[in-house]
Parts: sequence; structure tokens; C-alpha cells
Amino acid sequence: MITLQVNLDRIEKVKRFTAAASRYPFPVDLCSGRYVVDGKSIMGIFSLDLENPLEVHVLADEKEAQDFLKDIKSFIISEADAASASGPSVLS
Repeated sequence: MITLQVNLDRIEKVKRFTAAASRYPFPVDLCSGRYVVDGKSIMGIFSLDLENPLEVHVLADEKEAQDFLKDIKSFIISEADAASASGPSVLS
């Protein structure tokens, strides 16, 4: 699983994020405090506090994760690969 922080503070960012997440078959979850929503659901995302960074959880194989992370690179604030914290970054 890959965990990272994203900033989706504008409507256009939410639309682009959901479009990117919807292109992949693996689960993408967004977390804000104790709330977790499907990252492919524009309505779900709008139910979160978008003024603060959101935590993203991606369950995918390495190849799919790299492509997805490239697609959402402009939203990423920080990254922590939970599967291998000491391994190389998936964005490199």
C-alpha cells in the first residue's frame, strides 16, 4: 500500500484527481480525519474538508502505482510508501 498527502483545494483539482483515479482498476481511498471515501467518487470527495491536505491510500502493484502517481504528481504534498518505508521512492 502506498500512502501520501494531496491537496485538492479547488473544484478543478477534484475533477482531475477523480478522472485520474477512475482510469485505474485498484482502490484509491481518501482520508480526512476519521472519514474515508472512495477516491473515484467526486461526491465523496466533496463531503471531506478540502481546506486541509487529504491522505491517499493506494493498493496497487508497482507498475500501476507508478503510472497513477505520475498522473497525480501535481497534487502530491508528501509521500510515505507504507509497503517499504526504507525502499526507493515510487516517483523516481
